[in-house]
Amino acid sequence: MPTILTPDICDAHPEVAVVDPIFANFGGLDAFYGPVRTIKCFEDNSLVKQAVAEQGDGAVLVVDAGGSSRCAMLGDMLAEQAVANGWAGVVMYGCVRDVDILATLDLGIQALGSHPRRSEKHGEGQRDIPVTFAGVTFNPGQWLYADNNGIVLADRELA
Repeated sequence: MPTILTPDICDAHPEVAVVDPIFANFGGLDAFYGPVRTIKCFEDNSLVKQAVAEQGDGAVLVVDAGGSSRCAMLGDMLAEQAVANGWAGVVMYGCVRDVDILATLDLGIQALGSHPRRSEKHGEGQRDIPVTFAGVTFNPGQWLYADNNGIVLADRELA
């Protein structure tokens, strides 16, 4: 994956949406990008598990987990599966766990924080719908670019 810099993207493309700076990097890749695929769920990561089991084809999984700080929605096993299936990254509006292992994986992961407790699994949630958090609405098919400077969202792939 070529190096991307979100400040350069913002300078060259002032029309991009900039996500509120509330996320921290937890993955082994500091910079990542790809087309957006979405999940909306709350304290139930069943759909996250389902998604990372599918071919990612370089996409970024954007998960609106309601900003919950009561459990983790992604851990080492699901992240390893995401790597094996070709996902570029995960943006989690919620928490992750197993952070020492996540930091070694070839996957971009940005989340609000870490939490040791796992989520419930009841099969609840929605996929491939617009989700809104951190001042931005993420639509499936948009392009997300993330690095240590922040996260930006574009309506199309940027060269």
